[in-house]
Amino acid sequence: MARFKHYDYEQTKMIPLRFADQIQPGTFEYTLNHVVDNELDLTVFESRYRNDYNGAPAYDPALLLKIVFSRIHVALPPAEK
Repeated sequence: MARFKHYDYEQTKMIPLRFADQIQPGTFEYTLNHVVDNELDLTVFESRYRNDYNGAPAYDPALLLKIVFSRIHVALPPAEK
C-alpha cells in the first residue's frame, strides 16, 4: 500500500481558513473536488508507488490532479473553457 502525505480540508493550522468552507457549490472548484474525490478511479496511480516500507510519503495523486486541472482551467482563454 502506497503511503501519501496527509492532508485535511478541515485543518486550521498555519492558515485560519478551512478549504471546505472556501469552495462554494456550483463553482468549478467544487465540481473538480467532487469529481476527483468521488468519480475518478485513481488506483492506477497508487499501484505505481513503491514507498510502502521505505522512502518518504508521496503527495496524494488526487491532490496533484486537482492542482493540475485547476491551473489548466485558469490558463485557458474563456472561449476554450
